Amino acid sequence: MTTQTLDVDGLTIAIGHATDADTEALAALWERAGLTRPWNDPHADIALARRGPHSTILVAREGGRREGEGREGTDILGSAMVGHDGHRGWVYYLAVEPNLQGRGLGRALLRAVEDWLRARAIPKLMLLVRPDNEKVRGFYAAEGYLEEPRIVFSRRLDGN
Repeated sequence: MTTQTLDVDGLTIAIGHATDADTEALAALWERAGLTRPWNDPHADIALARRGPHSTILVAREGGRREGEGREGTDILGSAMVGHDGHRGWVYYLAVEPNLQGRGLGRALLRAVEDWLRARAIPKLMLLVRPDNEKVRGFYAAEGYLEEPRIVFSRRLDGN
């Protein structure tokens, strides 16, 4: 994916890939956006997503700056972690600075995620939302995502 510059509700942003210098700012954004949980280390999640060929973290930067231009890590307005297993794509940590929510930045990041997956011929995008998170459920429904009745099983493999 090449970095794309967009105008979102009068705000010039560039969406591109996160860099090593973005780690602390991403973790802080996810905390402000209410996405972190005690059992998930955001720093470990960032490292895992950035090290493989099947995942990345997309970031929206203010002023249309691209990665490598200036102050990495200090100008991130939003992010989305995206990856795939060869058949299904998954998005995690779709986050927008709380004071900028509702202006179209989340929608722009979601479209960038979809484009990243389409470029890899992934036919379906999946995501998880907690049942009581009505605001986020409404966001995805408004974007055309369908709620699918599924039961998710999991098991911790890290001893937590």
